Amino acid sequence: MSNRLAHETSPYLLQHAENPVDWWPWSAEAFEEARRRGVPVLLSVGYSSCHWCHVLASESFEDEATAALMNDNFVSVKVDREERPDVDAVYMEAVQAATGQGGWPMTVFLTPDAEPFYFGTYFPPEPRHGMPSFTQVLGGVRDAWTGRRSEVTEVAAKITADLAGRELSFGDAQVPGEGELAQALLGLTREYDATYGGFGGAPKFPPSMVIEFLLRHHARTGAEGALQMAVDTCERMARGGIYDQLGGGFARYSVDREFTVPHFEKMLYDNALLCRAYAHLWRSTGSELAKRVALETADFMVRELRTNEGGFASALDADSEDPVSGEHVEGAYYVWTPEQLSQVLGAEDGAAAARYFGVTQEGTFEEGASVLQLPQNDEVFDGEQIERIRQRLRAAREERPAPGRDDKVVAAWNGLAVAALAETGAYFGRQDLVDAAVAAGDLLVRLHMDPLARLSRTSKDGQVGQNSGVLEDYADVAEGFLALASVTGEGVWLEFAGFLLDHVLDRFVDRESGALYDTAVDAEQLIRRPQDPTDNATPSGWTAAAGALLSYAAHTGSEPHRSAAERALGVVKALGPRAPRFIGNGLAVAEALLDGPREIAVVGEVGGRMQHTALTGTAPGAVVAAGPEGSDELPLLADRPRVEGRDTAYVCRHFVCDAPVTDAEQLERLLSEPGR
Repeated sequence: MSNRLAHETSPYLLQHAENPVDWWPWSAEAFEEARRRGVPVLLSVGYSSCHWCHVLASESFEDEATAALMNDNFVSVKVDREERPDVDAVYMEAVQAATGQGGWPMTVFLTPDAEPFYFGTYFPPEPRHGMPSFTQVLGGVRDAWTGRRSEVTEVAAKITADLAGRELSFGDAQVPGEGELAQALLGLTREYDATYGGFGGAPKFPPSMVIEFLLRHHARTGAEGALQMAVDTCERMARGGIYDQLGGGFARYSVDREFTVPHFEKMLYDNALLCRAYAHLWRSTGSELAKRVALETADFMVRELRTNEGGFASALDADSEDPVSGEHVEGAYYVWTPEQLSQVLGAEDGAAAARYFGVTQEGTFEEGASVLQLPQNDEVFDGEQIERIRQRLRAAREERPAPGRDDKVVAAWNGLAVAALAETGAYFGRQDLVDAAVAAGDLLVRLHMDPLARLSRTSKDGQVGQNSGVLEDYADVAEGFLALASVTGEGVWLEFAGFLLDHVLDRFVDRESGALYDTAVDAEQLIRRPQDPTDNATPSGWTAAAGALLSYAAHTGSEPHRSAAERALGVVKALGPRAPRFIGNGLAVAEALLDGPREIAVVGEVGGRMQHTALTGTAPGAVVAAGPEGSDELPLLADRPRVEGRDTAYVCRHFVCDAPVTDAEQLERLLSEPGR
């Protein structure tokens, strides 16, 4: 028998549709039911590719006795955090404030007025490691609710009031300057892992936004230390187990500080951000490794995440069926033993593959299996032999049961993918990648944008979801459209970006302070309006919006958009020197602001050498407009003729323009000059 989740579009909610738990989706009706029955709400938040979410479901939500306890004493509400990041953010803030840590699955008990009073994450079916069992927690909360309700509601009201008092102020709201960015670099240097790359210890996440800041800081100031941290971190990740050495693409994070053993889920947002970071690393250094990883990651996204409608699916699961045991286990699709290599390749090639990919008898993962890596190795390998080995192993791996895919299309993450694929395709002459970016952009316009240019956050199988877009959706989709405008020369993408950014100015910005909120002023009112300027797995909506507003202003000369970007960056002045690892995107946008950003108009062939030179320049956040003489597609092209009948580039910054250039080498020199 199905529960109410059977009518939802979220793959995560649909995974719980057959549970004996009488689940409700997040809705006013669920809270009305809790009021009617006089019981608390059990809020359970997770997402489709979350390993421990699946464990909790199989241990507790599929258990008849546990489900009966939940159904008798609570109204149980299931939320996909990827569909409702606003609900997730508000209650995760409460969990972290109360317990000092957070994560998923998230379990929160609420009053019928949605005020939280008891928190946790995963609870086991039996007490262990000092944790109570899930049924003990359910019994304890039930007893507190029935026996000490006034105390419980008092606690809930106090927690809610404390959360409401966390409105963010950020000092004098001035833009960050040279001093703050230098301090941020110093802070990153202190937290840098000089042995293994990256920042901090285990678990270690790929620091995409920080890498972007480091590359831009180097481009603007010439700071070699910034470039070196970016280069070494990218090389360690590309050689480690966090990178799929056979199929391309990155896992979510590494469980160790060496980037060896990944948490195997592959998320669209990580791969979009890292694809772009490696493409920008190639742009800065010419590194062949960076080029290979950028292209392999782009190809992975198109091959394995693209949906029938032209968008990109959210994730591939960490777990898949082990071909031997038949059980669902983490990493089964990706790991190898020496014996498995020899079975596929024969003894000689199997031994070479084991040495090349660091596969040992002891193994680097569980039960003697190894995650493929590229360890630093003195042995010289035959390139053709390794390519043959890689192809044969990939073909053999494709015979294994594949990890599940979350087919939900999330607007923000597709915006990130559009930007990455458009730029990577343009840099490396891969029109197929640009075409994939355009197709995803078309889907976002056609399906996710309504006639008033309001965004829906998700779609699945061509059906748009019911949840409104949040700030990161508007910001990241605008960013994708701005990249398409620069690469394709089509002005319609700039117009669409403008429509979305007008919504940011009208519905997400606090007009008095310039601060940004994660939800629109007319969105569903939660116990507090979420607001977070720090990066998580994706760039903060706040600073992503600042970046898109700044680029749009550079394209159009719009003072309101530039002014809003500058006011939004006040938070980077406050947080950049103190917590640079967690505001990398804001620091990267601040670099663009300090550099100008430069406005480059290329009058001539779209796809020609001058446009390519402009796109591959390293000036932080530079915007490029390309089109034929007399074109009215993009504002930067207006009244700009070709010189002596040749393709011509005009470079301006801070209301000052250099003399037009008709030589690609001269343009390259102009764009590689550090900021003045």
